[in-house]
This record gives sequence, structure tokens and C-alpha cells, in this order.
Amino acid sequence: MSEGTKRRSRLTGARGSALLLALVLAVYLVLLGSRAVTMLLSGSPVFVVLGVAILVLPVLGALLVVDQIRFGMSTERLAGRLRDEGRLPDVSHLPLRPSGRVEREAADEWFEAKRAELERARDDWRAWYALAQAYDLADDRNRGRRAMRRAIELEWRDPE
Repeated sequence: MSEGTKRRSRLTGARGSALLLALVLAVYLVLLGSRAVTMLLSGSPVFVVLGVAILVLPVLGALLVVDQIRFGMSTERLAGRLRDEGRLPDVSHLPLRPSGRVEREAADEWFEAKRAELERARDDWRAWYALAQAYDLADDRNRGRRAMRRAIELEWRDPE
């Protein structure tokens, strides 16, 4: 299996897993929401308060799921633009550990290079995308997501 095929199958697997989890969560939230409505309609003050408290969970859960789906779609849109421009960062040359992750030293070097590129172009969403990818390779998911959100924000303002 080629490296590109491996990466695509991981992406497809991750996307499929995320969709399955979102579906399971949606079913759970509908069931929880229906219980909350039943409590609200009971008329008993204690059940009404509990119903309101329980109803908050499905609403928050739905908002979080929608946010994550939008984030994923925006990330894919940016990757598509970069691919169309021929500027999608290529990490296929970086050495891999047996786990399939990039070796730590190579990830750190890649990160430093992308951070230097960002310093030269602070308002370029492409540089933020590359930095987000570098954070991901360095196993810093939280900073990677923040950098990707910044890339998405800048890309929306990009007139091109």
C-alpha cells in the first residue's frame, strides 16, 4: 500500500468514525431531549426544573457537534484550495515511527520551518494552515486547532 493510500484510508476512517459518533450522539440527544420534554410537560415543579436542566445538554451537544462539523468542512475547503493552487504542504518525505506518526525530531524541524514562514507572513491563511499541520505533527492538537481556526478566519477575509 502506498503512503498516499495509507493517508487517504486514515482520513476516510477518521471521517467515517466521526460521522458514526455524530449519529450515535444525535440519537442519544434526541432520546435525552424527549425525556426532558416529558418532564417539562409533567407540571411538577421538581420535574420541570430537572427537565430544563436536562434539555440544556442536548442543545449544547448539538451546538458542539455542528461546530465540529463546520470546522472539519472548513479545514477540508482550505486543503482543497491549497491542493488546487499546488501549495498543499507535503509531509510525505518526513520519516515515520512504527506507529505511523512522524518522528519527533523531524516534526520539530518541520514545525520550526513553518513557524519561521508564519513570521514572514502573519496575515496569510496558508502559513497558518501549514503551522496548524506542523502543530499536529508535533502532537500539539490544541494549538493546532487554534492555528487552523485562525487560518479559517483569515481565509474568509481573503479576497482571492
